[in-house]
Amino acid sequence: MGLLTFKGGIHPYDGKELSKGYPIEQYFPKGEMVYPLSQHIGAPAVPLVKKGDRVLAGQKIADAGGFVSAPVHASVSGTVKGMEPRLTAAGTMANAIIVENDQQYESVEFVPARLEDLSREEILKRIQEGGVVGMGGAGFPTHVKLSPKNPSSIEYVLVNGAECEPYLTSDYRRMLEEPEKVVGGLQVILRLFENAKGCICIEDNKPDCIEKMKGLVRDLPNIEVKELMTKYPQGGERTLIYAVTGREINSSMLPADVGCVVDNVDTVTAIYQAVVQGLPVTSRIVTVTGDAVREPKNFTVLTGTNMRELIDAAGGLKGNAAKIISGGPMMGFALYQLDVPCVKTTSAFLCLSRDEVSQAVETACINCGRCVSVCPGHVLPARLATFALHGDMENFQKYDGMECCECGCCSYVCPAKRPLTQSIKSMRKMVLASRRKK
Repeated sequence: MGLLTFKGGIHPYDGKELSKGYPIEQYFPKGEMVYPLSQHIGAPAVPLVKKGDRVLAGQKIADAGGFVSAPVHASVSGTVKGMEPRLTAAGTMANAIIVENDQQYESVEFVPARLEDLSREEILKRIQEGGVVGMGGAGFPTHVKLSPKNPSSIEYVLVNGAECEPYLTSDYRRMLEEPEKVVGGLQVILRLFENAKGCICIEDNKPDCIEKMKGLVRDLPNIEVKELMTKYPQGGERTLIYAVTGREINSSMLPADVGCVVDNVDTVTAIYQAVVQGLPVTSRIVTVTGDAVREPKNFTVLTGTNMRELIDAAGGLKGNAAKIISGGPMMGFALYQLDVPCVKTTSAFLCLSRDEVSQAVETACINCGRCVSVCPGHVLPARLATFALHGDMENFQKYDGMECCECGCCSYVCPAKRPLTQSIKSMRKMVLASRRKK
């Protein structure tokens, strides 16, 4: 049987050899800890502490600000210095709780549980109280995602282990070093959906992960491993669902509308830790990599840790890096300063010695159609970008501009070096803002 895949996509240099061979290292921060109240999609969390309070690791310091929201927990023990706006990796300012790390790492008492003893409501409550959100980048509160209107209609629970973004190896190391937690988290989710089958989806450039996972699920009848073709953006929600199930969704639909739930490897691990071990989300695996960093590594990082410390822990920069990106090169955010905190959705810091994007010279579109051939959303990127540049919101929507998943494939292959994704992304934001006003 052929490998599972989708129509379109690209094969960029993946750069994973720089860090994939390095086991996960625990990093303990040295400076102050910064906890933004918006580490998720939805309403910001509401502070529960004030200046001068002493907090413990694992203590809830901000509660969910609504149903679509998630609490924030301290990852260290120390004293609250105050609350103030701080810069985030996305380039925005967000209100944050600042904690002076006392280096003692005293923690609250965590209460484990037996999965068999928990009801559906209790499982969802433990996920919510643990502050679990989509840790693959989106940050959508997980308890909301796992509460569809009709749970019995869910047929597939897909664990996204594709990690198709170049350079990133955090999910790879997680599957290799802690596969039991991934399987355990999937079993927790399957308890919520009685008619669902679990699929652990891994690209075929990770044969060691595939072999290890197959060994673990061999005797579990409702879980199997799906091998995917190595291609970007294979790990996108829409493309993954199509590759594994053959079902299609658009921008107005949710995966639940076609009987699917999709969660990233780190999210599934966080679900296991929150439900079974009673641990809230206070850490995650972060890859520090790129040709401009001396010692690429994979770290277990406490949320709130300053990014500059992490780069120093990886040996520092070889010189003046031309570009540093939070996330991967295709969908990450370029940073203009390093003093930003690691949050629940931080997957990597990529340090590059050359900035190929800024060096590129944009020329006129030659109507070659390459952007159309690689687009996984099957839209017309060149035309949509032109509508965006002209502020033509009506035609942008008429030609399905909202179906763009902002993967960056079109910009990557464009021989004219047009910033297609950037233009389309900006117009999508304008359309959404306009819809909210109405």
